[in-house]
Amino acid sequence: MDKAFKALSDKTRRKILRDLRERDMSAGEIADLFDISKPSISHHLDALKNAGLVLSEKQGQHVIYSLNTTVFQDVMAWFLEFKE
Repeated sequence: MDKAFKALSDKTRRKILRDLRERDMSAGEIADLFDISKPSISHHLDALKNAGLVLSEKQGQHVIYSLNTTVFQDVMAWFLEFKE
């Protein structure tokens, strides 16, 4: 869970997660949404993958990223524990 919180501490990664809520995307499609270098986006995607927040699947020449809803739900449940 520590990796997830570290990954969520970055605003670019949070935006990537918001975008992936809408639809699965390739790394190139994600990079097109930002005004930063593709290697930087790759670094953010790796951090999200290592935290278990996103999944990746190779489809032909592209890697498609999707939100790992199971881990995301676990993180949200942890936050909601403090609401009580």
